[in-house]
Amino acid sequence: MGTLIVTAFVTLDGIVQAPGGPGEDDSAGFEHGGWLAPYADEGFGELMGRIFERSADHLLLGRKTYDIFAGYWPWVADPEEAIAGKLNSMPKYVASRTLDTLEWQNSHLLKGEAAESVARLKQQVDGVIMTQGSSDLISTLQQHDLVDEYRLLVAPVVLGTGKRLFHEGAAPAAWTLTESSTTGAGVQYCAYKRAGKPEYGSVG
Repeated sequence: MGTLIVTAFVTLDGIVQAPGGPGEDDSAGFEHGGWLAPYADEGFGELMGRIFERSADHLLLGRKTYDIFAGYWPWVADPEEAIAGKLNSMPKYVASRTLDTLEWQNSHLLKGEAAESVARLKQQVDGVIMTQGSSDLISTLQQHDLVDEYRLLVAPVVLGTGKRLFHEGAAPAAWTLTESSTTGAGVQYCAYKRAGKPEYGSVG
């Protein structure tokens, strides 16, 4: 059975929309695209390399993130670029109602409703299934209690508007911090593993 991990770039106020560039997602008038760029130093690149190289066996993407990834990574020719080699060779699964064919090598289209398709995928494969970006897909996974771990890269910036990592309707869950580190530019990496249901009480 597969373990589903959400890897997300997130601001202090929980925004995950368009970290990579201005044109990535300007829906609802979002004007802060590319907010992650000032923090993407050498240490950040090394951290991302470790995340992909050691802990992803399968990649799960929504349509928009698939289009972004498929438009870039297959064309990276540098043999020393470890992330490109990993992404291009690993199995990729795309949850989309609009795509009919996938041109990026080793890509597979998930049919039907996303939550049902991903639940089946978790039963069918072994290892780590990692999803990145794809905020709408992540919201669906949260609502159906399908996320096993989070790997969050929190940038020290507040945007005040945009799509958030946790939407209304996410399934209640408790999490345990399993790893953390901070890059030179102040991006905090935090890994959380599922720890059952929340417990409640009174403080004081």
